[in-house]
Amino acid sequence: MSIKRWGAGSAISRAVKHEGIVYLSGMTAEDRSAGMAEQTRQVLARIDKQLAESGTDKTRLLSATIYLSDMSQKDEMNEVWKGWIDPAHPPARATVGADLGSPETLVEIMVIAAK
Repeated sequence: MSIKRWGAGSAISRAVKHEGIVYLSGMTAEDRSAGMAEQTRQVLARIDKQLAESGTDKTRLLSATIYLSDMSQKDEMNEVWKGWIDPAHPPARATVGADLGSPETLVEIMVIAAK
């Protein structure tokens, strides 16, 4: 029953694997001056990279939690999400409105995937 951690810092790990399940921390965009669609693209690219480093990919997603600073922009985020997600393997998903700590952060996404 081993636990593997990637990018462990003093407060969080970027990813944790336990018993064949990979848990990613919430990811945000690098360029916070971008709009909702571009921030979503950047977050999903970061997720792709971290899933690959963890030995899995988006076809193995089990669940996703998406936090939006403004729920009126949900449709814009959803368009990018639909273009990224594997339609044959969609995860369970929740989308919630949240204060993301800075007005420039529009979206944060956290996923869980099978290895």
